[in-house]
Amino acid sequence: MTWPGQSAEVIERLRGLEGEIQLQRRGSDFEIIYNGVFLMATYNGASEKEAVREALRLVSGRFAKPLNVLIGGLGVGYSLSEALACDRVGFVKVAELEPAVIRWNLEYLKEVNSNALEDPRTMLVTGDFRKVLEEDAPIIKEIPVKSYHVIMADTDNGSSWLSLPQNSFFYSPRGLELIKNCLHPAGAACFWCTRREEDFEARLKKYFSRVSFNSVMEKTGRDGCYYLAWDWHRKIGNHA
Repeated sequence: MTWPGQSAEVIERLRGLEGEIQLQRRGSDFEIIYNGVFLMATYNGASEKEAVREALRLVSGRFAKPLNVLIGGLGVGYSLSEALACDRVGFVKVAELEPAVIRWNLEYLKEVNSNALEDPRTMLVTGDFRKVLEEDAPIIKEIPVKSYHVIMADTDNGSSWLSLPQNSFFYSPRGLELIKNCLHPAGAACFWCTRREEDFEARLKKYFSRVSFNSVMEKTGRDGCYYLAWDWHRKIGNHA
């Protein structure tokens, strides 16, 4: 890495829909700061990518049809590009609240995420991840084939380190219930975080029969973490 010891060069700082958002460059890497909280950097992608990759690996043998993926939070596009790298994936719907983050992905970050937003399998929603879940859940209940095989919640740094207070919803009982309602019964949900969160982990176990905590060392030498959650008791095999 070339950035340690280098100061950050601010590329753009603006007032977003929910607060101040900033894109900055440090060496050859990019960082996103949201309401003064470090949100994401291009040197911290290993754990995020592994979370998506492992969730897809977990479910791919259970389905004959292409996999549907839902991602909450675009960030620098790592989760999206990792999902698209799987040839079993039919489409990825990604919800991003801030238009600036979308624009940065199309301009500055396309080289690091393989221009993922331009992939024909990408379905971009400029809006709140919660609203997407609330709108999709009734449809999925009526038409189960539209359910998601993998859902990745990557809106924040975990339940204990939020850039937006309202993002606590995704770690709440109602949020977890809604995520599970949008998930195929043989699917898997993943949640990115910076550390083990025992309260959230206990809550997660009330909604899923199997919960796995995982950590990955990033280029910085610090761990990035994620939870995988699924219902292991369900029969393994091909599902509709």
